Amino acid sequence: MTTPPGTTLVTGATGTTGGRTAAQLTAAGHRVRAASRSAVPVPGTEPVAFDWYAPATHAPALDGVDRVYLVPPTGDPDPAAVMLPFLRAARAAGTHRAVLLSSSAIPAGGPAVGAVHQALPGLFDEWAVLRPSWFMQNFTGAHAHALDIRRDGTLRTATGSGRVGFIDAEDIAAVAVHALTCDPAPNTDLVLTGPETLGYDDIAATITEVTGRRVVHRPLSPDALRDRLATLMPPEFASMLAAMDHAIAGGSEDRVTDTVHRLTRRPARTFRTLVEREMGHGG
Repeated sequence: MTTPPGTTLVTGATGTTGGRTAAQLTAAGHRVRAASRSAVPVPGTEPVAFDWYAPATHAPALDGVDRVYLVPPTGDPDPAAVMLPFLRAARAAGTHRAVLLSSSAIPAGGPAVGAVHQALPGLFDEWAVLRPSWFMQNFTGAHAHALDIRRDGTLRTATGSGRVGFIDAEDIAAVAVHALTCDPAPNTDLVLTGPETLGYDDIAATITEVTGRRVVHRPLSPDALRDRLATLMPPEFASMLAAMDHAIAGGSEDRVTDTVHRLTRRPARTFRTLVEREMGHGG
């Protein structure tokens, strides 16, 4: 069945930003094709099977799609290898706008998704790259930090006293919807943060205050963090994440932007608001 014009393909549609982007698009009346490996039903959307590493799933997912929200494959140090052929196919199939989820820590031409960022303007006339800071949901969902908090009340990082402009994934999704639907397209990269910078000591203190459950930040050396992460993921990716923590310790993420407020016309949410909403009282 050919999808009506005006359909947006959302990759990672069951994930942290993809799920919220699909929900906000459908709530605003947009047609959404929700892509996930097992074509999980997503309310208000047309589900479709999609796997970055299964090229046979790409053409059916793209049929009739004119915009795409791109969530890179998780844990892949070279996502361009699978993403660039898909994006070339998208352009050939008539997709005219692409919005890529990257990271505030990765500039165009940088490691991993930075290579996709660099290539995007040459592939599409209408594009945007979202470069959010670290997700507030890292402390509430299935992320390693959230699991550690629930298991033994600790946060283990190599960030020292470095500060981060943590951002709510709902705000990332709101900017994604803007970037996918606004006229003209942004045609730029957008660094997204929350309204304040916080150290991991602050994060632990806020969770403790709101939930009543004691959480502490235990600093590690970058090498110790890398070794710990390497038990959970490929060594190259573990090294990259440990290096990002080390950069945070040096001030790389100590900044606040007004992008969320400017584009969505409402203030970015605070971490305390997120914890009250998603962790509640009593943890």
